[in-house]
Amino acid sequence: MKILIPHKVAPLIEQRILSLYPDMQIVITDEDGVPQGDASDATIFMRWWTSIEGFRNTMAQAPNVKWVYTPSAGIDHLDLDLMRERGVILTNAAGAHAIPIAEFVMMYLLTHAKKARMLMNYARADWEEVERTKLDELDGKTMAIIGLGSIGQETAKRAKAFGMRVIGSRRRPQPTKYVDEVVSDDAWMTLLPTADVIVIATPLTARTQEMVNAEAFSKMQSHAYLINVARGQVINTTDLMAALHANRIAGAALDVAPEEPLPVDHPLWDAPNVWITPHISYSSPKTRGRMMDMFIHNLERYMHGQKLHNIVNFDEGY
Repeated sequence: MKILIPHKVAPLIEQRILSLYPDMQIVITDEDGVPQGDASDATIFMRWWTSIEGFRNTMAQAPNVKWVYTPSAGIDHLDLDLMRERGVILTNAAGAHAIPIAEFVMMYLLTHAKKARMLMNYARADWEEVERTKLDELDGKTMAIIGLGSIGQETAKRAKAFGMRVIGSRRRPQPTKYVDEVVSDDAWMTLLPTADVIVIATPLTARTQEMVNAEAFSKMQSHAYLINVARGQVINTTDLMAALHANRIAGAALDVAPEEPLPVDHPLWDAPNVWITPHISYSSPKTRGRMMDMFIHNLERYMHGQKLHNIVNFDEGY
């Protein structure tokens, strides 16, 4: 059997594969996704963050691939039609990034509540000025999580530790640990009127494209704080800027943008009370190890003819 693996992670995974399956053939793909060897009979493709063109370069030379593993949770940047047409199984790394992203959400929220960014500039301020700064607390506040997947559930766990009430939405509503109320994804807007903070953690699909729009902002409280760690396209950027300029909401923390990197002249940079970070919430020294572990775990299942974990539903988009 033959596996395609990207050159960037070959040092992390090649020996692990061979220690389990010494007869496994491994072909390395380069920066552009081009296999550096015969890929015609490869059946497994472990991709990395190449462009969609790089992905197609690999698949063009590997017509017999049956299983593709992506280290990402989102799949909106892949050629799903190509895989669907060829009957390829796609698995993702949902869950590998959940802990650092959930911690990042809490960093955003605590920074907002405790005015940390403002206080960093108060090192030489007089005490009277400091005392005029009104800080807030999270205890008793309500967090609405739109998308109770692995990221949403890890976020709920941390919010609960701060004494927050947690409500949320998921495709198939069911009792969810650390969440006080769960609604279907069709009813997510019903969560907005009582939420002090709204966390967007839903996948980008045709259903969720720009779903956070003017109608959604009209249902939010004026002190509500919006956090997006999903995809920038889930929010209608024009409507978000209008809400911020009109003080319709208290602010927004965005780790994702409508285009990345966000152009320096994009008007979103100048919107009031917005904090934009460079799609970095997943970052952790443990993330890459979790991605590799997920691949190895599924490789063992694949070799034993067992159903793989984290299989993506092409129709649902995650």
